[in-house]
Amino acid sequence: MDTKRIFVTRKIPEAGLRRLQEYFDMEVSPFDRNLTPAEIIDMAAGAQGMVSIVTDRIDREVIDRLTDIKIIANYAVGFDNIDIEYARQKGISVTNTPDVLTQATADIAIGLILCVARRIIEGDKLVRRGEFKGFYPMFFLGVELENKTLGIYGMGRIGQVVAKKALRFGLKVIYHDKILHDEDSLGFPARYVSFEDLLRESDFISLHASLTPETYHRFTKEEFRKMKNGVYCINTARGPLVKEEDLVRALKEGWIAGAGLDVYEFEPKVHPDLITLDNVVLLPHIGSATIEVRERMCMVVADDLIAFFRGESPPNKVN
Repeated sequence: MDTKRIFVTRKIPEAGLRRLQEYFDMEVSPFDRNLTPAEIIDMAAGAQGMVSIVTDRIDREVIDRLTDIKIIANYAVGFDNIDIEYARQKGISVTNTPDVLTQATADIAIGLILCVARRIIEGDKLVRRGEFKGFYPMFFLGVELENKTLGIYGMGRIGQVVAKKALRFGLKVIYHDKILHDEDSLGFPARYVSFEDLLRESDFISLHASLTPETYHRFTKEEFRKMKNGVYCINTARGPLVKEEDLVRALKEGWIAGAGLDVYEFEPKVHPDLITLDNVVLLPHIGSATIEVRERMCMVVADDLIAFFRGESPPNKVN
């Protein structure tokens, strides 16, 4: 195929860069930070393909200015940072990197469940402050997972793996999703419930839905008030699924027992009150942050670009 120019908006692991260099005239942003839309437009000028990351806002204005771009390979499983319908109208293919980060993100969700249930981070801080005075019966009590109910909001790839892992800890699994799965297709016991029942029955609620107009702010003060007393909320999906101001109120007023977050509504900004609360575990969006996963994501991006410019349908096209 003719050599095409590819612009990469931020440095990705070397394995992916080497793969792209084999096939393309590649340029990588020289800045180790998020690019502004104006910078993306300027640096990607003349490129036929682009590798974007999840924090790049590829809206209508950007798409209109990228007149040579034929494909955007998004280095993420989510693609709400791109106006994919408008890209389709403009004849631009958009791809993502599903599957490869499923296990790693599920691990983080389970890790957050354990941390909030057993107060692991809170305990670590206590020891570091020199406040550990020894064991006594009522000291630093948490809750165990055995026979508790995990409610999964969004039973897609990641939600299913979280469910499988949770079952090994003795949790019972219920879920709400736009798709009703039977247990034979899932391969493990999980009961479908209405959204209202998910709120009422769950001891832990783990969010794994995509961000869409329907799921935006799906969890607000109304939902938190309906939740079971003592529930813990986990979000490793997308920050805007939760109205963060309402989450803070729910935590402060005791509507819920705690939360574990890897994503935030206004990322990278975090609501300042969340930082002050001991019953919240905060992670810096590291769901896919393993060496192995990030390298596999590179290869998926490269393979989609190579397939596209060979005239084939890219395997992970989302629009």
